[in-house]
Amino acid sequence: MAAENSGKTLSREDVDFNLFQVLQIDKLAARPLYADLDREIFSAVLDTAETIAASHFQCFYRKSDLNEPSLEDGVVHTLPELKAAIGAFTEAGFMSAHAPANEGGQQLPVAIVQAAYAFFQAANIGASIYYFLTVSAGNVIRAFGTDVQKTRFLRPMLDGRFLGTMCLSEPQAGSGLADIRTRATLRPDGSYSLKGSKMWISAGDHEISENIVHLVLARIDGAPPGIKGISLFIVPKFDVGNDGAPGQRNDVRVFGLNHKMGYRGAVNTLLSFGDNDDCTAYLLGEPHRGLEYMFVMMNEARISVGLGATMLGYAGYLHSLEYAKQRTQGRLPDNKNPLLPPVPIIQHGDVRRMLLQQKVFVEGALALGLYAAYMVDEERSTHDTTARDEASLLLEILTPIVKAWPSEYCLEANKLAIQVLGGYGYTRDFPEEQYYRDNRLNLIHEGTNGIQAIDFVSRKLRMKDAAGLDLLGRRMQADIADAEAAGLAEFATQLRADRDRVFEATRANFRNAAPGRMGEYLVNSSSYLDMYGHLVVGWMWLRQAIAAKRILDAGCTGDTEAFMQGKLSACQFFFRHEMKRIDHWLPIVASNDTTVLDTSPDWL
Repeated sequence: MAAENSGKTLSREDVDFNLFQVLQIDKLAARPLYADLDREIFSAVLDTAETIAASHFQCFYRKSDLNEPSLEDGVVHTLPELKAAIGAFTEAGFMSAHAPANEGGQQLPVAIVQAAYAFFQAANIGASIYYFLTVSAGNVIRAFGTDVQKTRFLRPMLDGRFLGTMCLSEPQAGSGLADIRTRATLRPDGSYSLKGSKMWISAGDHEISENIVHLVLARIDGAPPGIKGISLFIVPKFDVGNDGAPGQRNDVRVFGLNHKMGYRGAVNTLLSFGDNDDCTAYLLGEPHRGLEYMFVMMNEARISVGLGATMLGYAGYLHSLEYAKQRTQGRLPDNKNPLLPPVPIIQHGDVRRMLLQQKVFVEGALALGLYAAYMVDEERSTHDTTARDEASLLLEILTPIVKAWPSEYCLEANKLAIQVLGGYGYTRDFPEEQYYRDNRLNLIHEGTNGIQAIDFVSRKLRMKDAAGLDLLGRRMQADIADAEAAGLAEFATQLRADRDRVFEATRANFRNAAPGRMGEYLVNSSSYLDMYGHLVVGWMWLRQAIAAKRILDAGCTGDTEAFMQGKLSACQFFFRHEMKRIDHWLPIVASNDTTVLDTSPDWL
């Protein structure tokens, strides 16, 4: 068995830089919602997360890949280290870190919670899925559940006694939720009898917790067709009595496990509900509003997925960086004397290029994910209605990018990390190949990147007469002005020019849109999303450069100076190399190129 990777998987300095220098998150403590918090508390939370991630999660990352969950006689078996990890996570208060104080939670800002979770995702992404789904499902119950449902299900989830899932997809429907067949029949006591099956259910069954709380999309008998007829139900593995203790086993069964390319430490199941016509389900909220409720969970989940993809890219980057510093091979082009010792491969230009490209992808994605989390805090904590509305609107337009861009380009970072190690990177002796396999899922789950692109073009860009686009432009302009004042005119000028070109092409398409032509726009939606993703991440790099320049101008030395200079160099690389990709995508979207639509399926 290969040794576990014990190296650093996330830069604490980078996390702190984004939270305290770029976002200046300390300012949130001035708001009533976070009045009892301060930077010392935020740092202590991150310290604890970093420690537990290293000691309880990272220690079995490779082992969980080599020892998948198994199904024997209807029971799913997982590694004992997994239960211990989730126990340590819960005992430290992270399952309820986000929850209101009146529920026993720490009421921490979302940006701090997501930053803390990032350490666990970087250490062991498969193990993180269990708490991630529980927290997300609990948030939906908090938002739409009855007091009884909150007592029976939410409270034990916050305590870590019950874990949660989300059950959307079905074998025949996949992401096409309008075609789901799972049915719910009302019983005399007000509960429902559920019958159907769900596919691709992460954490769908295990022995880690006392109970599992499934949130299941289904149709009530007589419901309207399509997505307007979908309701959301709480379906526990074991029913819960008035005393809050798990009771009789519900009619929910594991039909099989899915054996995956990556994320092998996370159980993934096909679940069957009501095989014996005795599956008890409880309606969550109002009938026929299930998809609306589930998207509360999905939108939060997409920020977490983007950060999870970022962490896998980040861990691969740091490992390949350390390897490149230690591995010696070859000599420099201007001095090939074979009598000289080989140099560390980081001295070779192309290796340094691959490391720098990884750096701009993963650090840019981290800045984007934490910015989105901060917008959630802004939305929740401000009493300024205009600021709250703007934060909500900005989240709407950014969420598809936050999910899709890191999952695409941090996977690219993993590919580059493998390349830095050469043949060793392709072996199981090093973690790069596992990071790559694990990260490949993030383009697929919580809505494929193609679905994110369609949503972005068909809804997000156009919503409220393109108000989100205008707001995005204004936010960029404020930072462009700050960058010019900070002496970063090259980057400021380029971001302004690229923004104006991209926005004008988008508005021109809106003006020229005609009935029946939506297919022309949607067929190039992935190019739209890539283009906007690079534009937004360029903005994130400009924000980081402003903060780094401010610190350098104030005076710093040693490691701090090197870190800040690294930020400026990475920003320069992103603008001079990566932002040029916009020149490729822009003509495609501006012309509404129809090559794809013009290609007959028979020609493929």
